[in-house]
Amino acid sequence: MKSMKEITFFKDFKDFITKGNIIDMAVGVVIGGSFGKIVTGLVNYIINPFVAIFVQSGNLDSLKIIVKEAQLDASGAVIAEEVAILWGTWLQTVIDFLITAFCIFVVLRIIMNIKKRLESEKIAKAEAEAAEAKAKADEEAAALKARQDALEESTLKQAELLAEIRDLLKKQ
Repeated sequence: MKSMKEITFFKDFKDFITKGNIIDMAVGVVIGGSFGKIVTGLVNYIINPFVAIFVQSGNLDSLKIIVKEAQLDASGAVIAEEVAILWGTWLQTVIDFLITAFCIFVVLRIIMNIKKRLESEKIAKAEAEAAEAKAKADEEAAALKARQDALEESTLKQAELLAEIRDLLKKQ
């Protein structure tokens, strides 16, 4: 028999999957991967050729510091690969990151501005409804007060009439 912890765990997992969070996350991963390819293409095919104007080797990938030269045999086959610090490739990765981060920042900023605008509209609508309800309540209170004043005045008139009738009956 399953323990309560196991049942709760699987129930929570089922809730997580069925609420759409997993689908949203999967869509985000797919779109993010595609967006990463777009940014890498931008850097490789647009920024790198521009950088080639300033770099003799032609692209950022070729910028490196060789720590140990490659070893070749007599026929020219590589015996040991070269050891190098690939700072041009690293710089290209940094550029990829900065472009991706900037694009995400812009998209999130747009989303947050839209969300703020919607929330402010919702708050303004709620405030307008509250002001309308207050005005209606004030109007009803004024009408009730006027009715109460009329009743009090009527009661006073009735008391005066009763006093006059009593005085007339005493005189007879």
